[in-house]
Amino acid sequence: MARQGNAAIIEQFIADGIPFMFGNPGTVEQGFLDALEDYDDLQYILTLQETVAVGIADGYARATGRPALLQLHSGVGLGNAIGMLYQAKRGHSPILTIAGEAGVQYESMDAQMAADLVAMATPVTKYATRVTDPRSVLRVLRRAMKIAMTPPMGPVFVALPLDVLDALNTEQVVPTAAPSTRSAPSDALLGQAARLLSGARRPVVLVGDGVAASQAQRELVQVAERLGADIYGVNYSEVNLDVTHPLYRGDLGHMFGAVSTAAVSDADVVLIVGTYTFPEVFPDTGDPFSADARIVHIDLDDYEIAKNHPVTLGLVADPKETLSALDEHLRRALSDHDRSAAADRLGARRDERPAEVSDDGSLLHAFMRELARQAPDDVMIFDEALTASGALNAYLPGRLPGHWFATRGGSLGVGIPGAMGIKLAHPDKTVIGFTGDGGSMYTFQALYTAVRHRIGAKFVVCNNQSYKLLDNNIEQYWRERDVAPHAYPTPFDLSHPRLGFTQIAEGFGVQALRVEDHHQVADAVKQMLANDQPFLIDLHTTQGAERG
Repeated sequence: MARQGNAAIIEQFIADGIPFMFGNPGTVEQGFLDALEDYDDLQYILTLQETVAVGIADGYARATGRPALLQLHSGVGLGNAIGMLYQAKRGHSPILTIAGEAGVQYESMDAQMAADLVAMATPVTKYATRVTDPRSVLRVLRRAMKIAMTPPMGPVFVALPLDVLDALNTEQVVPTAAPSTRSAPSDALLGQAARLLSGARRPVVLVGDGVAASQAQRELVQVAERLGADIYGVNYSEVNLDVTHPLYRGDLGHMFGAVSTAAVSDADVVLIVGTYTFPEVFPDTGDPFSADARIVHIDLDDYEIAKNHPVTLGLVADPKETLSALDEHLRRALSDHDRSAAADRLGARRDERPAEVSDDGSLLHAFMRELARQAPDDVMIFDEALTASGALNAYLPGRLPGHWFATRGGSLGVGIPGAMGIKLAHPDKTVIGFTGDGGSMYTFQALYTAVRHRIGAKFVVCNNQSYKLLDNNIEQYWRERDVAPHAYPTPFDLSHPRLGFTQIAEGFGVQALRVEDHHQVADAVKQMLANDQPFLIDLHTTQGAERG
């Protein structure tokens, strides 16, 4: 049936089961946004700035494992979205990004808003292209969708010129088919992996979000317990295993490579699953592993295997299927001595007394403790608390797969919109997004979208009146260079003028409370959780302007 491309693309999105389009409108997208009014199965979620739209799309894609649809306005909208798209790429979020442009017929004019959208999008997406023929609009969209949904997943970009979409389109609408990557290596390779992992005295398992993407949490724990191996999180922003498991030793460095090197340098056997090594901002440029360490790396992303450091055996395969088969091979390959030593290591970790929460008596700890008491067991958390994350995760650790998410990729401002995307994906769950006073101001206008579309997520701004992470990082910088401690740089300070988060939130129509004293905590948490409406708490933590 012939109809405009504006209608055809909407029919394609609906056929692919996409319920929401996140975006901010513009003139060159007006044709298909006008056509969208005739379709009830695809809801437009209006945001006031493109960073917010990407953040919500990212949270939705992460919470569902399904593609999110993101609409940007030409080059200016894409430019605003670049930073958050980078985060989505680093985190492998399947986001189908579309942006309009004036038209192919105007390409030679170099007119107002002209830009090479594909060149702009390429560094922050898995795939970027432009449609120029009305006969291939849906074909190109399906190709992009397939690429986005094929592990390792990631954001993709399609530029849609207005004149191409205005033309008649006769393409058939069919659901996009993404290939299955549920594959395991051959028995010979699995046997080799089992032999390499056998005989370990100091085994270590390094895990990342590829485990969660494959839903391989149970299989990962089985293999780690069979080896009696300590587990460290690397590039860890989702629940890859219950972090209260006795073998889990915490996350390795986000900033400094020395943290990772210290954890792995004496390991004689290393199993890496679903991550690369190592993702710090300042990684160790040498080899952190022992020269004689036997290293097995399992990941669906072949680029990441041996990207930075040599491995003994790299297996491009699905973590869930591979770990399941590997566990059976290990059961046969491990000697009696191996099994006994592994059991001893596991037993020793189980016998260790669980670390008690180091409650420092602060308002931050009091709030997190009370929230853990009142929140439902299946509360969903988005953690962009950064310097307050220690307290948050001490009381509300990531235990249930698909219920805890952390920021990744280095982009600030994802906590508020990320929580909103999760809430859209799971409207019946309690969803709480944590952010900082600095990070929140990147995307605070997301609260408008929460009210407009009745997205009942909750938000906690951990307010220390500074970019506290920068304070911490420059202290490390000073230590490394033998610089005497002194006042932090003034650009790190956010104490003047004071940011009025409750007033700003109320201006968007969101009920909000400022919590400054311990006696306010219990009632504030009760009010926040009382109904399914957006609610924000401005939680006063450490005074950022206080100098050491």
